[in-house]
Amino acid sequence: MRPLEAALRKARWRLLPLLSICYLVAYMDRANISFAADTMSRDLGFTPKIYGLGAGLFFVSYALCEVPSNKLLLRFGARRWLARIMLTWGVLAAAMMFVHTSASFYGMRLLLGVAEAGYFPGVVYYLSQWFPPVERARALSRFYVAFPLSSVVMGAVAGALLRLNGRLHLHGWQWLFLVEGVPAVVLSVALWKWLPDGPREAAWLEIEEREALEAALHAGGMYLSHGSAEGALGRVLRDSRLWVLGTFYFFALGTSYALSFFLPSLLGALTQWPAGQVGWLISLGGVVSAGAMLLFAVSSDRTGERRWHVAGAVLAMGGLLLAAGLHMEGSFAAAALLLTAVAYSAMQGPLLALATTLVPGVDGALFIAAFNTFGIIGGFVGPYWMGWMRELTGGYAVGIGLLCVPCVVAGGCILWLTRERSALQA
Repeated sequence: MRPLEAALRKARWRLLPLLSICYLVAYMDRANISFAADTMSRDLGFTPKIYGLGAGLFFVSYALCEVPSNKLLLRFGARRWLARIMLTWGVLAAAMMFVHTSASFYGMRLLLGVAEAGYFPGVVYYLSQWFPPVERARALSRFYVAFPLSSVVMGAVAGALLRLNGRLHLHGWQWLFLVEGVPAVVLSVALWKWLPDGPREAAWLEIEEREALEAALHAGGMYLSHGSAEGALGRVLRDSRLWVLGTFYFFALGTSYALSFFLPSLLGALTQWPAGQVGWLISLGGVVSAGAMLLFAVSSDRTGERRWHVAGAVLAMGGLLLAAGLHMEGSFAAAALLLTAVAYSAMQGPLLALATTLVPGVDGALFIAAFNTFGIIGGFVGPYWMGWMRELTGGYAVGIGLLCVPCVVAGGCILWLTRERSALQA
């Protein structure tokens, strides 16, 4: 086996499973509120608008802390900073069990956003320092496959935890928050012990493997810097590509979260199934989404094509949401909503590969964080929009149908950004 192949093989097995499991836990702790929504709202007297605002407030503090978090990652190193993130968000995720008023709900969601900020863009940047462009969509999809798989795990365990209602005088939703917060604390220790800051610190790489990997990364431009770290943020903010890609992510992720934070309630109303069966349905959707994500990444890396792998998927989301909104009844709408989640997951590998090749070096770390910040702001707007539209119209159909508009705008952004051939190359 050639040194580069050996190095990449070791990196795949030693880095991707651990980082993916951490993100699975992170997303569960961020989104498990969707499974707690009905019972928590009933127990605490929350209206859909209060729930939607609280669900979205997470993304306000998360967005504000994204870029500072990645700057601190560059300062302290990936091992220490990512372990810190895991520890603090695990503690705060479990502390969600103490919410008892709308004010405490809002406050805890804001704190959770501060704690978790920087993990996703930090890992995306970190992996770009390990995998050259021709491998990147596959590597990033194997990390990000935790996103759809989190639905599998949440769907499988949420029903069981909610059925603990009354045990030790705790509500079922309190058990949900408590039990699902603990793994993050445990995983913080694993990151501290086993995650190297980069290829040069990886004791498990042979000298020739390390040299071959660094040469491939140099050839891909990932070790090139556009200037000093002090001026990196200004350069990134002046880059027009950030604003186009950020606008795309604002609308795409906002649409995804507008759907996902209400998906258990939506599917329950459409199918008339109990929470446990809805959880298994969402789990099935997560498995399909994971498969689509991995297949799209392989296709994108092999062809070197990013544009239509991303734009085609987000435009398909728009069509599915419009169809569901126009016919918000029974199995047809339920299938359309689940397929929307599949389409969103499918484009993630090509999207992140595109984002990490636009700007290399130190600037790239802040570019990824800033780009992700746009999406996180959309993540605040999306759930609030759905909660507001439900209160305004008395149902979900109008809010779901109108989500086709941001999908079309997002598709247009990608088509404009990638209009030149140089932006499409892996």
